[in-house]
Amino acid sequence: MSTSHEVSYKCPYCGREFTITVYDSVNADNDPELKERCISGDLFRHSCPHCKTDFMIQNPLVYSDPSRKFVLWLSSQEVSGDLYRLAKPLDEQGYTLRRCGTLQEFTEKIQIFEDGVSDIVVELAKYDSFIEFIDNRQGNPAEVTSVEYQRTDNGVMKINVRTDDKGLSFLIPTGPLEEEVKAQSDRYEADNVTFPRINSDWVISLFTEPQGEA
Repeated sequence: MSTSHEVSYKCPYCGREFTITVYDSVNADNDPELKERCISGDLFRHSCPHCKTDFMIQNPLVYSDPSRKFVLWLSSQEVSGDLYRLAKPLDEQGYTLRRCGTLQEFTEKIQIFEDGVSDIVVELAKYDSFIEFIDNRQGNPAEVTSVEYQRTDNGVMKINVRTDDKGLSFLIPTGPLEEEVKAQSDRYEADNVTFPRINSDWVISLFTEPQGEA
């Protein structure tokens, strides 16, 4: 079941107040329309009824997909309270638990888990694509605006490395990366019950530790 509540909000443009609906949780199985609004970002898009300006509000949200057994916590804050107490039972049921600090991470995670791939493998593929862009394509790291997961088909992942004026796509086989994660399970282990934030910063930290610098 999805839940929401009404809040009074002051428009950041005209300063006038109005009421908006904010969702606290979305169940992808029960509410497929809300699921699609999460993926598109429309769930977080609001419009001021006074000045008609559109803007985004990233409110904390629990997104659950019981069919695919994953729960995402969209928040810039660490997990605490009731959600943290639910983590262990969910982990015991085989759920993957993740925290997403940004909307981009949130929508990408939904796509990753719907494709049935590991987000750890995805982040390694994104890291490898970034390195290849810099080393082999003579790119400038400062020019890279984003490294994005697009999809996985037949064991091949498509990663897009974007700059302000261009972009390059990389096709990364998942098999070798899955074997690497399996062979170095201690290194790539994520504490599921803490709702870890698995993103580029997490991967970079693995390769900049003293015992494993890249």
